[in-house]
Amino acid sequence: MPNIKSAKKRVLVNQAKAAQNKAAKSALKTELKKFDAAVAEGNRSEADVAYKVAVKAVDKAAAKGLLHKNNAANKKSSMTIKLNKLA
Repeated sequence: MPNIKSAKKRVLVNQAKAAQNKAAKSALKTELKKFDAAVAEGNRSEADVAYKVAVKAVDKAAAKGLLHKNNAANKKSSMTIKLNKLA
């Protein structure tokens, strides 16, 4: 455990930010799973709604730095391909 006041604060701030990042990543994964479930079900209208929500979640994660922008682009591209195969 650090003794210097600023180092103590950094430990607390890092723990809080790690918890926020973990929650955000978990929420992102949940939205991606919902989209995959809708596609697997074959329900086009449900998949369209899930797609919009998932793309928004991926974009937010990329903006916050949780995902690299190229990783976000790859996820969106693969989701689009899956959605178009349903048509």
